[in-house]
Amino acid sequence: MVNHLKEATADSCYCSEENLLILKQKGITAYIKLQEHEKKKTRGYKEDIGKYYNMQYRTYEDEVYYICHDGRELRHLRTETRNQNGYTQTYEVYGCSGCTGCEHKKRCLYKYNEETDGNRNKVMKINERWEELKEKSHENIESKQGILNRLIRSIQTESHFGDIKENEDFRRFHYQSMETVYKEFLLYTIGRNMNKYHRFELGILKNTKEN
Repeated sequence: MVNHLKEATADSCYCSEENLLILKQKGITAYIKLQEHEKKKTRGYKEDIGKYYNMQYRTYEDEVYYICHDGRELRHLRTETRNQNGYTQTYEVYGCSGCTGCEHKKRCLYKYNEETDGNRNKVMKINERWEELKEKSHENIESKQGILNRLIRSIQTESHFGDIKENEDFRRFHYQSMETVYKEFLLYTIGRNMNKYHRFELGILKNTKEN
């Protein structure tokens, strides 16, 4: 069977390594919002010195390693795998040979306790394939096409019934027969579709001006 699907747009609940990998293998562009999409914009995310993405990335003679906030090297220690529901995830483990005397341990080490963790060294596990897939999907949704796709999705039918019932307080039909109920709801949905189209046009106009 020939696959004609070129792109997929979905909410963050569908953002998993397995899903993104399948889309990549099938040549389908993923416009899937990351679960940490909003978190990535925060100051705390960008200044978390314990995370690999805020460390310097180096390569020497085909060996990859990281440089922490204190200037110490985190070298590759081993590779680990984890199987969940028949899907295998691979983690590369990096660690520092000695964090003694580092003044940043409290900010860098997870749940660091000064009394009990004095000799504890920094170790981090990175699912490199997962991180690469996430970064690509994030890049896609931040593109012009991604912004357009998200705009279109935001006005699709999934949230409309909640909007109709809660925000517009449409909970009861004024007529009883099947024919009159159909006509009433038909007129109502025509009005909603006109509003949708109007908001969509305004969104495109706003996005065009900003870019």
